[in-house]
Amino acid sequence: MTEAGLRAALVAEGVSGAAVDGAESAIWGNGPSERYGAHRHGYDKVLLALAGSMAFELPEMGRVVTIAEGERLDLPSGTLHAAEVGSSGVRCIELHLPSGSLLARTETGRGVGA
Repeated sequence: MTEAGLRAALVAEGVSGAAVDGAESAIWGNGPSERYGAHRHGYDKVLLALAGSMAFELPEMGRVVTIAEGERLDLPSGTLHAAEVGSSGVRCIELHLPSGSLLARTETGRGVGA
């Protein structure tokens, strides 16, 4: 999926078109086994794995969610998470949406890792 495809999918799922259009984006990657300590963001974060994999620890939810090529993770603002890159590294598209943009989907069961 491309960035344009990711943005279109979010709008089709009910995220505000204005929020999606104004979202900051980046394409980035990390080498194998790189780790990010637990932290939170003040924005809604959407990650789409383009290659490789990454595991996200969600300690307040008691879950670990792994995304691999073609899979997506939606993290509402304020979600405590840590992450570890898989053994093949990872390459992702990341969007930063205004806080609350994912709220409607979270309330309908389409939140973190859905």
